[in-house]
Amino acid sequence: MKLPPRIIADKVVDARGLSCPLPLLKTKKVMDSLEPGQIVKIISTDPGSKEHIPELALRHGSSFLGLEYSEEDTVVYFIQKD
Repeated sequence: MKLPPRIIADKVVDARGLSCPLPLLKTKKVMDSLEPGQIVKIISTDPGSKEHIPELALRHGSSFLGLEYSEEDTVVYFIQKD
């Protein structure tokens, strides 16, 4: 899924180099601090994040806005708190 251009994140989770479940735990902690409508950007190199980050958004009652590949093994995800 490609993103619309220019999504501006309110907070960033840099989870590069971390393995599951750390990217999820860091993301959940930041999401708990967001106000409705705010967006978190998650940067991850963990292959399991491709499945787990979108699921976390749904379980959290938020919107998964999409992902993009920024480098060979790095994926950037965007979640908006509803």
